[in-house]
Formats: sequence, structure tokens, C-alpha cells
Amino acid sequence: MLDNVAEPGGLRVSTEMKGEQVSPQVNGQDHSWDIRSEDMPADMRVLLTEYPRDSWQSHPGFRDKTVQWLSAHQWFRRIATSLRKDTEQYLDGNKEEQDYISRLSYRGGQLVNNLHGHHGWEDHSYFPELSAADSRFDAGLDILEKDHFVLNQVLEEFTAAANRFIRLSQLDSVKARSEADSVHTASQAIEQLLHRHLGDEEELAVPIILHHRLRG
Repeated sequence: MLDNVAEPGGLRVSTEMKGEQVSPQVNGQDHSWDIRSEDMPADMRVLLTEYPRDSWQSHPGFRDKTVQWLSAHQWFRRIATSLRKDTEQYLDGNKEEQDYISRLSYRGGQLVNNLHGHHGWEDHSYFPELSAADSRFDAGLDILEKDHFVLNQVLEEFTAAANRFIRLSQLDSVKARSEADSVHTASQAIEQLLHRHLGDEEELAVPIILHHRLRG
């Protein structure tokens, strides 16, 4: 089973945003994840023009807390990509089942638990701090919160598929291999969503932080 990951709790995908539909078969059921494909509205990116990404590190307001936050995002990207690649190697016959199970259990548990904690903190602490500093960008924060809601759904489906694969591997390796397709679909969705969400989140939040000298 995924380390320290509870069984899914039944969140549902938000239908309020249009995006790219990813419709997998997970545990024999159709699921549709509304992964946003639209860019942030132009009025949510006005500070990015003043504080472009390539200028952040040299800005005096770019402090350790922001560096740590961005580093966490990079870690999420790396782990999500490694889970997808590990599953592809297993499905292609280039990774032994027990090695794959070990990596899936450890890295999958790390990713799910840390993303839940990170995004919970953002929703309840970080985003309110940004809103209090500059409420012009509340519409952008709302978009990011909706991304979190969709991500929770994808993480639950990933957990369900991964745990089912791990259970089946102890009973029937042939059936387990077919279940790994569902793990791959969910891991692709996580990677896709994080690519869209984290970049937009960084380019909304960091200019606000630099402009208002927050989190020094």
C-alpha cells in the first residue's frame, strides 16, 4: 500500500472551470478530470511584466521562504515525472515488479502526502496572505484553489489505482500489470496538472511577494 496514504475519501471534480478533459479507466470506471488548459487572465499577470521570472533571484525581496517554496514545487515536478517514467518502464518490461512496487509505494506516498499538506497550507494561510497584500489578484487565487480541488481528485484516483495494483501484485501478476495502466493514466494527469498549476501559481504569487516585500 502507499506509505501513510489513506484510502480515497470521495472528492468530486469541480465543474466550474473548462479545461482539457482526461478521461481514464481507473478501477474499471470512467473518470473525467477537468484539468485547466487556459492561461491566467491577462489582468492577473500585470505584475509579472514588472517582475519577470528571470529577475526574481536578483531582487532584494527574494528571500529564503520564497526560495524554499519554489524548491518544493521543483521537488513535486521531479517526483511526479519519476512516477510516470517508472510506470512506463514497468509496463515496457524494463523494470522488475518488486523494484517498481517499492518505488511506487515510497515515492507515491511522499508525493500524495506532501501535496495535500502543501496545498492545504496554501489555501488556508499563503493565499489569504497574498490576498490581504493585494486583493486585485483574488480571481487568480480562486483559479489556483480550483486547481487544488481537481488535483485532490486526481491524487485520490492515483492512490486507489496504486493500492489496487500493489494488492494484485501479491495475487496475480498478470492482472496487476493491467492495473498499472490505471496508475500510468493517473500519474500522467498529476504531471500534467502540476505543470500547468505550479507555473501559474509561481508567476502570480512571486511578483506579489516582491512588489509588497512579503515573507522577508
